[in-house]
Amino acid sequence: MTVSQIGIIIAILAYLVGMLLVGFVSSKNTNDVKDFYLGGRKLGPFVTAMSAEASDMSSYLLMGVPGLAYLTGIADAGWTAAGLIVGTYLNWLFTAKRLRNYTDSLDAITIPDYFKKRFQDSSNVILCIGAIFILVFFVPYTASGFSACGKLFSSLFGVNYQLAMITSAVIIIGYTTTGGFLAASKTDFIQSIVMTVALIFVLCYGVTSAGGLTNVIENARALPGYWDINATYDNAANAAVPYGIFNKVTMFCWGLGYFGMPHILLRFMAIRDAGELKLSRRIASVWVLFSLGIAVFLGVVGRAMSQTGVLKSLVDESDPSSASTAETLVVVLADKISQHGLFFAILAGLVLAGILASTMSTADSQLIAASSSVSENIIQETFGVKLSETAAMITARATLIAVAVLGIIIAWNPNSSIFGIVSFAWAGFGAVFGPIMILSLYWKRTNKYGAMAGMISGGLMVFIWKYLVRPMGGVWDLYELAPAFLVAIIVIVIVSLLTTPPEQEIVDRFEQVSKQ
Repeated sequence: MTVSQIGIIIAILAYLVGMLLVGFVSSKNTNDVKDFYLGGRKLGPFVTAMSAEASDMSSYLLMGVPGLAYLTGIADAGWTAAGLIVGTYLNWLFTAKRLRNYTDSLDAITIPDYFKKRFQDSSNVILCIGAIFILVFFVPYTASGFSACGKLFSSLFGVNYQLAMITSAVIIIGYTTTGGFLAASKTDFIQSIVMTVALIFVLCYGVTSAGGLTNVIENARALPGYWDINATYDNAANAAVPYGIFNKVTMFCWGLGYFGMPHILLRFMAIRDAGELKLSRRIASVWVLFSLGIAVFLGVVGRAMSQTGVLKSLVDESDPSSASTAETLVVVLADKISQHGLFFAILAGLVLAGILASTMSTADSQLIAASSSVSENIIQETFGVKLSETAAMITARATLIAVAVLGIIIAWNPNSSIFGIVSFAWAGFGAVFGPIMILSLYWKRTNKYGAMAGMISGGLMVFIWKYLVRPMGGVWDLYELAPAFLVAIIVIVIVSLLTTPPEQEIVDRFEQVSKQ
């Protein structure tokens, strides 16, 4: 084993042990199901803000976004990042406080539970629909995190991809099943700091190695369409490909997904005081702007390093459109940093811990949300199985493990694209929960029938657009979130207006929360 590998292993092991310790300590404050799923609504503004954004910025922050920018230039990754930045701010501005007050008033601890109580759906149909869609989209989302861990260790140490992925999954499952939501939130806060340090360090190293900032930009401009927000770079043809208005709009619409992300919305619900959300919004917005901006530019820096021969090319010559190889950019950079001695190897290990942080911070939150959907929303409420507090906790942890196992199965193929998996799951959540979340908070005429129809139509349209419409190409080759989101809103409004208005008690509660 080389000195560089020893240094990397020391840093990563220290990080992983630290996360497990946080989970163990948090378990002492996890006494019942409400604590396990929502932390007892005890999060402070800093932990709320940073855990929400760390759980959002999954492996695509340090692998997906830089890889996409490395491969095709700033347009695709840049417009996506812009949408995410705007979406983050608007979600905190319009959703956070009202959702916190509404769920507190209804004593709802999950997103499906909120919809059930918001619309007084005694049939539990809304609850079941929401829980099923959470499972459908969270399992592959979690799989993307496991895949990132597998690629990390496989690329770095040459170990078996599947073995590395399973080992990482076991660590994530370990601290999440122990401490629940509180452990996930506290570790996410720590992980956001690690991710930030990793981004800054790798960027500085990359710019210096590439010959300075001027040289980085000149190399980017030398590739047709690469340094252009109106075009992308075609690796096979060495030519620019126009990036039209529809592409820009649909990639910018990534921001719409925030309104429907259960693992982010849960943070709004868990803050100890709704009045502290304003501070949380400012912290979160600044961090997202900073981190995504660096992630996009890091891809450009990496490409400049390859152009100047400092770094080997990460473009798969047999399949230049593939993003899988380019997504290992930060891993390759960390490996290069580690060659300068033990001290730099430890620093490189911290960079790689940043990748683990971005992955683990999302996977743990997704496992909590998926687990709550099964144990609380499906088993107990939909099927009417009454469990004691102890049995409920056992069920929660068991379903969390089961969901993780499904994620491992989906991530078994090492050639899967992290960005591709995340984009599909992101569209699913955004279309299923985003429209009804907005309308449930701001339109009192929304009823349970509109909610049911909107969730189903939004979810189905994601599949229809991706697998039937988008393959037609041309103007139809658009990211599925935007059309699915629009269809869901239209369906909710039309169905709500054509069916029985909500009961007066529901309207009164809506007006009461609106005044808070």
